Amino acid sequence: MTESSMKKLASTLLDAITDKDPLVQEQVCSALCSLGEARPVETLRACEEYLRQHDKLAHPYRAAVLRAMERVLSSRASELDKDTASTIILLASSEMTKTKDLVWDWQQAASGVLVAVGRQFISKVMEELLRRLHPGTLPHCAVLHTLASLSVANAFGVVPFLPSVLSSLLPVLGVAKQDTVRVAFCSALQRFSEGALEYLANLDRAPDPTVRKDAFATDIFSAYDVLFHQWLQSREAKLRLAVVEALGPMSHLLPSERLEEQLPKLLPGILALYKKHAETFYLSKSLGQILEAAVSVGSRTLETQLDALLAALHSQICVPVESSSPLVMSNQKEVLRCFTVLACSSPDRLLAFLLPRLDTSNERTRVGTLQVVRHVINSAAAQMEDKKPFILSSMRLPLLDTNSKVKRAVVQVISAMAHHGYLEQPGGEAMIEYIVQQCALPPEQEPEKPGPGSKDPKADSVRAISVRTLYLVSTTVDRMSHVLWPYLLQFLTPVRFTGALTPLCRSLVHLAQKRQEAGADAFLIQYDAHASLPSPYAVTGRLLVVSSSPYLGDGRGAAALRLLSVLHPNIHPLLGQHWETTVPLLLGYLDEHTEETLPQEEWEEKLLMFLRDTLAIISDNAWICQLSLELCRQLPCYDEAPQEKNFLYKCIGTTLGAASSKEVVRKHLQELLETARYQEEAEREGLACCFGICAISHLEDTLAQLEDFVRSEVFRKSIGILNIFKDRSENEVEKVKSALILCYGHVAARAPRELVLAKVESDILRNICQHFSTKDPALKLCLVQSVCMVSRAICSSTQAGSFHFTRKAELVAQMMEFIRAEPPDSLRTPIRKKAMLTCTYLVSVEPALDEQARADVIHGCLHSIMALLPEPKEEDGGCQKSLYLETLHALEDLLTSLLQRNMTPQGLQIMIEHLSPWIKSPRGHERARALGLSALLLRYFLEHLRVSALVPFHNLGLLIGLFSPRCADLWPATRQEAVDCVYSLLYLQLGYEGFSRDYRDDVAERLLSLKDGLVHPDPAILFHTCHSVGQIIAKRLPPDQLISLLLTMFEALGDPEKNCSRAATVMINCLLQERGGVLQEKVPEIVSVLRSKLQEAQGEHVLPAAQHSVYLLATQHCAAVVSSLLGSPLPLDSSAVDTLRSMLLRSGSEDVVQRMDLEGGWELLRTSAGHEEGATRLARAMAEHAGPRLPLVLKTLACTHSSAYENQRVTTTAFLAELLNSNVANDLMLLDSLLESLAARQKDTCASVRRLVLRGLANLASGCPDKVRTHGPQLLTAMIGGLDDGDNPHSPVALEAMLGLARLVHLVESWDLRSGLLHVAIRIRPFFDSEKMEFRTASIRLFGHLNKVCHGDCEDVFLDQVVGGLAPLLLHLQDPQATVASACRFALRMCGPNLACEELSAAFQKHLQEGRALHFGEFLNTTCKHLMHHFPDLLGRLLTTCLFYFKSSWENVRAAAPLFTGFLVLHSEPRQQPQVDLDQLIAALQILLKDPAPEVRTRAAEALGRLVKLA
Repeated sequence: MTESSMKKLASTLLDAITDKDPLVQEQVCSALCSLGEARPVETLRACEEYLRQHDKLAHPYRAAVLRAMERVLSSRASELDKDTASTIILLASSEMTKTKDLVWDWQQAASGVLVAVGRQFISKVMEELLRRLHPGTLPHCAVLHTLASLSVANAFGVVPFLPSVLSSLLPVLGVAKQDTVRVAFCSALQRFSEGALEYLANLDRAPDPTVRKDAFATDIFSAYDVLFHQWLQSREAKLRLAVVEALGPMSHLLPSERLEEQLPKLLPGILALYKKHAETFYLSKSLGQILEAAVSVGSRTLETQLDALLAALHSQICVPVESSSPLVMSNQKEVLRCFTVLACSSPDRLLAFLLPRLDTSNERTRVGTLQVVRHVINSAAAQMEDKKPFILSSMRLPLLDTNSKVKRAVVQVISAMAHHGYLEQPGGEAMIEYIVQQCALPPEQEPEKPGPGSKDPKADSVRAISVRTLYLVSTTVDRMSHVLWPYLLQFLTPVRFTGALTPLCRSLVHLAQKRQEAGADAFLIQYDAHASLPSPYAVTGRLLVVSSSPYLGDGRGAAALRLLSVLHPNIHPLLGQHWETTVPLLLGYLDEHTEETLPQEEWEEKLLMFLRDTLAIISDNAWICQLSLELCRQLPCYDEAPQEKNFLYKCIGTTLGAASSKEVVRKHLQELLETARYQEEAEREGLACCFGICAISHLEDTLAQLEDFVRSEVFRKSIGILNIFKDRSENEVEKVKSALILCYGHVAARAPRELVLAKVESDILRNICQHFSTKDPALKLCLVQSVCMVSRAICSSTQAGSFHFTRKAELVAQMMEFIRAEPPDSLRTPIRKKAMLTCTYLVSVEPALDEQARADVIHGCLHSIMALLPEPKEEDGGCQKSLYLETLHALEDLLTSLLQRNMTPQGLQIMIEHLSPWIKSPRGHERARALGLSALLLRYFLEHLRVSALVPFHNLGLLIGLFSPRCADLWPATRQEAVDCVYSLLYLQLGYEGFSRDYRDDVAERLLSLKDGLVHPDPAILFHTCHSVGQIIAKRLPPDQLISLLLTMFEALGDPEKNCSRAATVMINCLLQERGGVLQEKVPEIVSVLRSKLQEAQGEHVLPAAQHSVYLLATQHCAAVVSSLLGSPLPLDSSAVDTLRSMLLRSGSEDVVQRMDLEGGWELLRTSAGHEEGATRLARAMAEHAGPRLPLVLKTLACTHSSAYENQRVTTTAFLAELLNSNVANDLMLLDSLLESLAARQKDTCASVRRLVLRGLANLASGCPDKVRTHGPQLLTAMIGGLDDGDNPHSPVALEAMLGLARLVHLVESWDLRSGLLHVAIRIRPFFDSEKMEFRTASIRLFGHLNKVCHGDCEDVFLDQVVGGLAPLLLHLQDPQATVASACRFALRMCGPNLACEELSAAFQKHLQEGRALHFGEFLNTTCKHLMHHFPDLLGRLLTTCLFYFKSSWENVRAAAPLFTGFLVLHSEPRQQPQVDLDQLIAALQILLKDPAPEVRTRAAEALGRLVKLA
């Protein structure tokens, strides 16, 4: 690139710097920076010249240019020569001081340029800045700012000049009257001091290592005198803060004696400002620096100021911190830094000040003091070493504070103490206990919510912080190991620490593992030496019970089990191997589940199995008895945790079951009965489970103990005492009875089956049945539940078959009484469910129920369940829905068990008769339930069908007639259940005919495929499906069942559910049509019924349906029907249809008419706009459903194809063209004649006809694809001719030709296509940029198909077209029309293989898949990289194409063109420069910089920045 080109490029961008859009302006600056990265000197000179020549340019734009210069200089300043540097320095200095007024944006930009140059040419910059410092005259504020910035940016370069700078500035300090100037002076002095301190701290790297603090001390003190004594007194807050900021670093440069002399005034002066300023960060920061300076010189004056300092700093630390204000947070850090300085210099005075303040009750004071204590413990550990006892003792009152903020602060202090050895001191254990107490806080019930500054209240809560602290102290502070082990074990069993179990267990596991690594002696607990620790029995019981609710408390189940496993040597020496195997399995089970998915009963059973195996391994009666004693002692601990207490009872039962001492078992069972809290439901259940589990091993003792308790004085006394309080006596007595009844039930359920039958009536039911008269709902539920368990125990006994249950009828009657007593419209308790389950078990026990009892059971249960309201939604409560489903399942089980006792057609008929009123119910949910139950019973009957002899299924017709109309029920679920019922009935018939159970009937199986159609809400589809169901029934129904079915169906005509009534009419007519021929003898009966239905007809649909039924019957038995009617004329209903529709109907083409109805074809034919499409749809329907009639139709149409009337030619051509879309043309040998007819109209004067001709020819691709090769030349000639049709640039014929070619090119012979390939590619190219979206889409997609056909066999002439099409296709990816962009994706994917570049083809395949989001910039960048690498000679051609699209009418495409240009240049090489007319390109982009669209201007600026690549 010549210098003139570079200058032109820079000039073009600089002229665009005045763009009003900030994003465009930013891109222009970025482009200038890109130029500067490549050619820094030329770019900077161009910017300098531009600013010089445009003196009137507004300052915002001057600032933008200066900022671009600064960005270039920040990375390329080292490449400047001295002359250029001098020029830039003079420019920036001039720009910075051009106006005396403060124009900060402009002046700061110029200052930035000077600072950037100053990093490399500090002498020249300082020389220029010193030149701007005139003796006796105030310097420009920007000069001061620049000097300050340079002091930080290049301290080593500036510090040697400081004496000169200070000598120029100090004399005019007194002259500065404006606050802004004074602030600038303060900022400069602050930076000078910081620079000097950095220089002195790094003398080993400094250019002059002889420099000492004394070199600046005098000047700095002079400045200090003005700042402190004069400017600090200003009323302007900003100035006061600037002074204070400067005094901090300046204090380190003051002479020692001067600092000592000033401290009595300086410190109070700073402290006084705390009352005047809300933003105190700068005060605290400066104060910290002053204190560090004072301590570094060994100041004695500091002691006298200490009280005031501590008071002021303490008040600052007690200010509530709002985390939304970074300055407040930073102030806290600086104040704490001040305390660190004072702690290191005066630790006694500091503690004497702080510790008494811990006794105050003020929240802020206490929290602030605790923060300071924590900080000094960490930052001044050496000074605090001998103060540990005092600090520990001072924590006594804070430990009692209930405020959550204080608690958080206390926990943080304890954490610091743990790291520094405080907790090993006397009193340390109280700190540990405090942490554990906070871990036990309920997460949702902390005393106070965290402050508004807390981002995550849960993460910042006292409990969360305490949990983290306990774990960190346990795992990371080695010195705490011997303090915490085994001390933490004593917190496992007390109830008040339950919330802390998870963190406790995790910490103890870690500590135990560390002890194990140290050796067995270190790990085994000496219980004699630690009397306060819980016993192994207590630990085992506690950890096992809390594991029953494993996800509570952040997953305490897993934590407890891990601890239990680790502690096994301390529990019992025999457990190691077994627990190492089983505990991981339990933990794995928990990992597989969540709190929502865990099956609680299954989990508890696993834990109980773990306990049983453990006891079996120990096999020590004394140990087991001691464990049972400990478990019983823990019962009161779980009064507030009913689920865990319930599990504890199960553990007690398991442990007692393992005990061999009967006396211990009896004693514990007696104590449990005497101490149980019977008013709690969970406890009653738990007690019963305990007795049941214990009965597995001790049945006699368990029953005896229950009997003893009932007869005991304790039981009688408790009832007697309760009777004194009449208002609550009955209720509480009933609860004691409930518990005892449950105990008997669980004993029966769990006891060994070989022993239970002997005890059922004599010992168990005798004590249960005496309470049946109760009205108490809880006791009633317990009775039902216990009887259910007893019944199940009887059924599951191996001797049940020979057992004669004398109380069976009594119990069934009692259960039915309970069921009938329940409210019929609501489901509140599981009494129904349990009672029906009981009846289910009892049904299978001998003696059998009589018929009346069976009927009563069925009727009573159905009336109790069927009328319930629909099942509750989820929002109504998951428990309620679960109860509903379980109750329904209980009813299903009962009905199937009753059916099982009478597996005959008669037994099935009885069951369905009971359900029949509900099947016909006007309430949808009742019908749904009844059909569901019917389907279930029929499936059961079918699955268990055993036919020993061929017998008729005499009630088939009746049952099918009941269910089949329900296929159109308003409830979709009911429809599908009805189909299932019919399906089962048909297979039952086949079974009775002798077919095997695994036989599958093709006709019956079709029913299953029809179920989907029944879900459809469209009535037409629904009733069409019902018609199909009727056809299937007609094919498989035995002749003797037909009249029975029809008569049942006739009854359904009066069904109040109109849909079912309509379905009945559809099925009746279907049956009459299919099977009416065999009904000769039944005609009078059928006609009579139909006449009566006509007289009763309520629905408008019944009348025409009945008429049609008579008509169908008459077509088969005309004389019989006429004689039956005799003078009772049937009313007729007729409607007119147009001639064509009628003709098709009369000729038997009903399917054609139906297809046209569905597609709206008749309506289209009636309108001029839709006539052509109507003719097309008619042809399609006839080709599909009336093919044999087409030759005659075509013969008739022959004359109209050449009609003088244009409309007739259009209609005929549309009809003929569509016929070629179907294979029927070939099947009927009409193909050649159709092609000939269409070819004859290729030159028709009507464009619509010519267009339809091309469509018809293209339809050959889908109708007869195998014939395309034969007619290939003819088809291609027609299509290519269509491309050149007329002079209209938007000819619909040309569009049709492109669409047709896209369909045909893959099917013709390659040599037929090759001759016209180039012509087609050239002809369609102009359509890429057509104004009409359809033409762009069709042409681009056709281009893709041409490429696809040529894969691997692309001639050079066509390859040239492919290359020429790349740029348009890439740019049209940004087309505003999605269909065009999609076509471009397809075309580019097809072009890829023809370019012989695997990387480019892979990129097209990866990025341009349909449906994938395209990051256009990233894709275009990748594409250009591959293009320039593999096709470097294309650069000029591609850029020329881009220039054309600079003028595109679509904004997105116009913006994509310069982006494409920029990426091409980015990936080009200098050797490609001759291909590019740079001046032309710059001129074109310059025009784009004035485009109305900001996006286009942005892309143009970006491209200009990349043109520098061609240098």
